Amino acid sequence: MTDRAQAIVRAHAVRLAGFPAQPTPPSHEPDPVFQAALAACSTLGFIAADALCLAHAWQAQTARRGVFDARHWPDALEYFGLRGRAVDAPYPPCPQRLGLYAVLPDANWIRRMARAGVPTLQLRFKSNDPRAVEREVEAAVHAVEGTPARLFINDHWQQAIAAGAYGVHLGQDDLTELSDEQLAVLRSSGLRLGISTHGYAEMLLADQLTPSYIAVGAIFPTTLKAMPTAPQGIARLRDYAHLMKSYPLVAIGGISEAQMPEIMATGVGSAAVVRAIVQSPEPEVAVMRLMRVISVQQQGTA
Repeated sequence: MTDRAQAIVRAHAVRLAGFPAQPTPPSHEPDPVFQAALAACSTLGFIAADALCLAHAWQAQTARRGVFDARHWPDALEYFGLRGRAVDAPYPPCPQRLGLYAVLPDANWIRRMARAGVPTLQLRFKSNDPRAVEREVEAAVHAVEGTPARLFINDHWQQAIAAGAYGVHLGQDDLTELSDEQLAVLRSSGLRLGISTHGYAEMLLADQLTPSYIAVGAIFPTTLKAMPTAPQGIARLRDYAHLMKSYPLVAIGGISEAQMPEIMATGVGSAAVVRAIVQSPEPEVAVMRLMRVISVQQQGTA
């Protein structure tokens, strides 16, 4: 490992502790700063796609500043080739602070949490029956009527359009399956779009679509679904929140009430929870406590 690579690792090893080193991906880029950053970020535990993004960013940062600085983690949009969310973005805006974001399995849970005052809700209904999906999405949209709750539909974007939902949430795999024509339909629908990301490379892909918000995860270990990457942790979340601050950001993955203060202290405007609500013996009490923690934290950083 070169002196530059060792300097990067020394400067950030404590902050980014806990990730096993990854193999350094092959690259034909001859620039020594790029090669040093690529090796260092792999040693710091970033997967190949993210290490490559960071190496390019470090190269751009050094060129812009005119000097290599191992201590300064790349944190500007232009270093990554990001645009950020613009005023004329193709998808409608949503609040920068979405607050408590409850991810729920069916319309009954949506109704219950909307009436408990949860500001942002997502229906994550799993079924291979198109008619059952259609009924559940319609029921969920009706369930939030008369409340200020914002309802996002996970995956089922066509049914969300038909039912008049507030927005839709898609994962990276969902996006890659959409044709240009389908994306055009989604853009013209008026729905807000949220996109899942799991690191720098996926944030770059999400930014190309300029969604209404970006979800970042999984922050902590979760047993609810198989994750494509290791848990991101608080230090990485803080870096992501600073870099992507032009977007409303939602932290997700294994978040409990005890972890909520440090999550919100990173600068994200929302935290999504599943088990902390649906597995609670008193869900209404749980959401009141979670919303109180978020409110106190946001007042302290206002």
